[in-house]
Amino acid sequence: MASQPIGIAGAGAWGTALANAAAAADNDVVLWMRSPEQAQELAATRSNERCLPGVTLHDRIRPTADLNELAACRAVLLVTPAQTTREVTAALARVLPSATPLLLCAKGIERGSGAFLCDVVEEVRPGAPVAVLSGPSFAHDVARGLPTAVTLACRDAALAEALANALSGPALRVYHRGDVRGVEIGGAAKNVLAIACGAVAGKGLGESAKAALIARGFAELLRFARAYGGEPETLMGLSGLGDLVLTCSTAQSRNFAFGQRLGQGMSVAEASGGKLVEGATTASALVALARAKNIDMPIAEAVEQVLSGAWTLEQAVDALMNRPIKSEH
Repeated sequence: MASQPIGIAGAGAWGTALANAAAAADNDVVLWMRSPEQAQELAATRSNERCLPGVTLHDRIRPTADLNELAACRAVLLVTPAQTTREVTAALARVLPSATPLLLCAKGIERGSGAFLCDVVEEVRPGAPVAVLSGPSFAHDVARGLPTAVTLACRDAALAEALANALSGPALRVYHRGDVRGVEIGGAAKNVLAIACGAVAGKGLGESAKAALIARGFAELLRFARAYGGEPETLMGLSGLGDLVLTCSTAQSRNFAFGQRLGQGMSVAEASGGKLVEGATTASALVALARAKNIDMPIAEAVEQVLSGAWTLEQAVDALMNRPIKSEH
């Protein structure tokens, strides 16, 4: 198994960064993308300038547009947008052996069905091993070999440890645990909360307001995770609190930057700039799941109301500030 390559499905910024990290961890890597022309260009130039300008592709990475080349990999990292998980997993299911682990690296909840992404994968590949990778990490940092730590979760403890060891390298430290649900909830929910923090920054409401949003947002995240089977200890770690703090603190986060532009007065369409914002696509599904179990998530609900056009940003702030006074816990 150790001699088999690691597969990466998706050659955006995060997929390319993880390919570099996996190669630095002494793995051969097969990096799959849809476009044959882009695969040929990446193989020739060794640089993904569209997604990661200035980063050189590791020598052990082999770009391809042939999905069949992933069949010989010992594990495949699925690094495509959350809302494409079902489609890409179905394509992978036609070429991957049933024993090949699929490691989810997108963060979100499927719109329409409201399903967590691991559940989508298990529905499409019943009985096949699935894991999830999440934590405080920016693609440019990982691709450049800057120190980063993330969490890998899999219900099979031995497989979780094996995958963590395979992906850990000089600058990427991969912790492992068995709480798949907690890790994927942390990754999905924090993107929605980051939009709120960005809006606070864009509107100039101050660092105190942003700190309050992070703290109260984390309380919402914990409530949601408990209700859906996540372990509180997981949310206190890298894939929960760690990822939340990073994503809510800087415009390097696409979700924070999107919220920041909303706070500056742009429309939802203008703020997205035509780019995918995972928190925006996840917000309605997250809020629907919270309402289904009567989970109090006022910040997430405010984000959803603003994105849907039901509230202005000013109305959202007023709604949060005028909630009944109660005990913090």
